[in-house]
Amino acid sequence: MDLGIDGRIALVMGASKGIGRGIAEALAREGARVAMASRSRERIEAAAAEVEGEAVGLVADSTDLERMASLPGAVADLLGPVEILVVNTGGPPLGAALDNPREEWEQAYRELVLSPRALVEAVLPAMRERGFGRITNVASSSIREPIPHLTLSNVHRMAAVGFLKTLAGEVAADGITVNTVATGRFATDRLAANWGSWQEMERGAAEGIPAGRLGQPEEFGDLVAFLSSERAAFLTGAVIPLDGGMLRGV
Repeated sequence: MDLGIDGRIALVMGASKGIGRGIAEALAREGARVAMASRSRERIEAAAAEVEGEAVGLVADSTDLERMASLPGAVADLLGPVEILVVNTGGPPLGAALDNPREEWEQAYRELVLSPRALVEAVLPAMRERGFGRITNVASSSIREPIPHLTLSNVHRMAAVGFLKTLAGEVAADGITVNTVATGRFATDRLAANWGSWQEMERGAAEGIPAGRLGQPEEFGDLVAFLSSERAAFLTGAVIPLDGGMLRGV
């Protein structure tokens, strides 16, 4: 299937490893020109150099809202105006409902709500001008079923979806789609850290997943590549589970 994104300009956040890197690699394989962003210069430049296709690495911390607002402009200077935005910001610390101090609540809000807003605000004018835009939000299954001891993620990812669902209705007629992927358990450093180690993750994290295994970052990338395509022009405002059947709700 020709996805129609050959030559399109993409910006992928959190792209030095894990799901973000899987997305960047999938978009590049489909011919997109990909800007990969991460807070570590060393990791993002190494990751960009290993991508099959055209990719550049940029340093950006999702807690720095001024950098988030200027980052799409930096991409435009290097590659051209951003046409595909993948919002993959933040991984708040663990904590039960009242465990996390206010400072961690405020940082989670910056990373998961204000940072996506700043990025979206910066890319929309060029998307509207071209009559084409694809925005995909990397979220969590916690937006459907809150996960114990992940309070900050549960709360703030739901808030981000509220913002993006509202946005989807406002920009659909401009040729811009806005979708969220409700991520299940994927084999990443983030999940391994939550489980204590890669060994513990591989031993127990697949329990309760009907598919009987963890997802792989490249599988996530394939879904985002489709959501970014011309073929997905009528799909917007959606929350799409990608979890091997883990969510039980209808």
